[in-house]
Amino acid sequence: MTTKKICFLVAFLAFLTGVSAQTVDKQKGNGEKIYYVKIETSYGDMVVKLYNETPLHRDNFLKLVKDGTYNDLLFHRVINQFMIQGGDPNSRNAKPGQMLGDGELGYTIPAEFVPSLYHKKGALAAARQADQVNPEKRSSSCQFYIVQGNKWDAERLKMVEQRFGHTFTKEQAEVYATLGGTPFLDGEYTVFGEVVEGIEVVDRIAAVACGPMDRPVEDVKMKMTIIEK
Repeated sequence: MTTKKICFLVAFLAFLTGVSAQTVDKQKGNGEKIYYVKIETSYGDMVVKLYNETPLHRDNFLKLVKDGTYNDLLFHRVINQFMIQGGDPNSRNAKPGQMLGDGELGYTIPAEFVPSLYHKKGALAAARQADQVNPEKRSSSCQFYIVQGNKWDAERLKMVEQRFGHTFTKEQAEVYATLGGTPFLDGEYTVFGEVVEGIEVVDRIAAVACGPMDRPVEDVKMKMTIIEK
C-alpha cells in the first residue's frame, strides 16, 4: 500500500514542474460545530480544522485522535514540494530503514469528494490504495497527508484540467496560483480538513533529509490532541 501514494501522479507532477472528543470553536450560521485538532511535532505545532462537509472522515479522525492512535506515529513519507504523509500504525517504534506505508486498522472509508474542498497548500487529505485495487477510491482508515505542493499558473492548470478532466473555479485557480497546492489530486483523494495554524511547519518537515521510500532519516513523530475552546 506504499503507493496509496500516487506514483503515476508523482510522475506527472515531475513532468509539469520539471522537477472534546469534540472541539467547539465558533458556531456557523447553520449551527454546526467546528472541530480542531493540534498536531505536535519536533518541528513545531500545527492546528487543523476538520470539514463538516466530510462527516465520515471527520468523525473517524476525531475518534482516532481521542483514542491516542496517532500518538508517537511518524510522518513516514515526505516529498518536498508535494506532501507529508503519516498515520501508519506500523511506524510506532519502527526500526531505522524499516519499510512503512502498509499499516492499516482493518477498514476503509467511502470517498467523500466535495468540489469546493480541494488540494490547496495545507489541505488535510486521506491516503488510499491505488485505483487498480480500489476503483471506488475508498480512503485509508488512518493514513493521511498534508499538502505542500507548489504554485500553478494558468497554463499548467489547463494541462491538469485536460489530463484529469477537472474544471477549476476562478477562486481555486487563484489560490493554486498564489498559495499553491497539488491540483492534480482533486477528485482522486478525499480532502477533509486544512491547516489553519502552523503552515510553516509543513515546509519544515517537507525539507528534511530523506532516505529510501522517502522516509525521513531522522524520525518525525507526531502527537495529536483535540482542542477544547
